[in-house]
Amino acid sequence: MPPAPRPDPGAAEPDDLVVRLRAAGCVFAEEEAGLLRQATPDPVERDRLADRRVAGEPLELVLGWAEVAGVRLLVGPGVFVPRRRTELMARETVALASVRRHPVVVDLCCGVGAVAAVVERDLPGAEVHAADLDPVAVGWARRNLRTEGVTVGDLYDALPAHLRGRVDVLAANTPYVPSDEIALLPPEARDHEPRAALDGGPDGLVLARRVMSGAPDWLAPGGSVLVETSERQAPVLCAHVAACGLVPRVASYDDLGATVVVGTRPHD
Repeated sequence: MPPAPRPDPGAAEPDDLVVRLRAAGCVFAEEEAGLLRQATPDPVERDRLADRRVAGEPLELVLGWAEVAGVRLLVGPGVFVPRRRTELMARETVALASVRRHPVVVDLCCGVGAVAAVVERDLPGAEVHAADLDPVAVGWARRNLRTEGVTVGDLYDALPAHLRGRVDVLAANTPYVPSDEIALLPPEARDHEPRAALDGGPDGLVLARRVMSGAPDWLAPGGSVLVETSERQAPVLCAHVAACGLVPRVASYDDLGATVVVGTRPHD
C-alpha cells in the first residue's frame, strides 16, 4: 500500500461557507458565498443569512434585493422574485417607448416594479405607471420606483381612467405556469413565492388573454402591449392577440430563456 499523501502546506483551507452552500444544493455556491459576505461584515449575521439560504429560501430574499438589467430592486418575503429573463421585456419596453416623444408606459402585474424601474432609468422623461393585485408587491414597488402612480387593483381596474387610449407601451408580467405544473417548480419558487404570481390557470394563459383582450381600449394608436410567456405558449397567445385586433409578433432571447409576445394596435 503506498504511503498516504502528505498535506500540502500551501493548499488553501476549505471555505466553510461554500461547503455549506454546496451541500445544500446551491449550484453557484462560490458566487453566493461572496454575496453573503458582501451583505454583512458580522459573522453571526452572515451565519443567520446562510441558514436561511440552506433552508431553501431564495437568495434574493435572503439578500433583500434582486437585479434586472442592471437595476437593483428591493424585495422581501411574500413577493415574486424578478427573474433575469424579464430583462427581455424591459428592453423591448424601453425600445418601443423610446420612439415616442413623451411616452406613457404602464407596468401591469408589476410585482416589485422591475420593468418600470428599468424604464425610469433609461427613459427619465417617460410618464410611468405601475399596478398589481397584490398590496404587498405594490408596497415594494413604491419603494423601488420614483413615480407616484403605483396602484393596487385587478389588471385595468387599477389604472386611472385618464390613461384610456393614451398608453404607448403596456408591459404585463402575468403568471404563465399551468396550474398542474406548479408542483414541478423548484422549491424556492413553490414554497416561498405567492401562488397567484405563478399560477396562470389550466393552460397558463388565463391572465395573459385578459391583458390582451383589454389592451385595445387602453393603447394609443400604434401603441404596444407585451406579455412574458413561454416558447411553447407563444403561438397560442399570438392567435389570441390577432383575434383582439392587434398585430402580433414574438421576441425571444435564448441566453435568458425568455419569450415575449407583443401586440401592436394599428394606427387609426
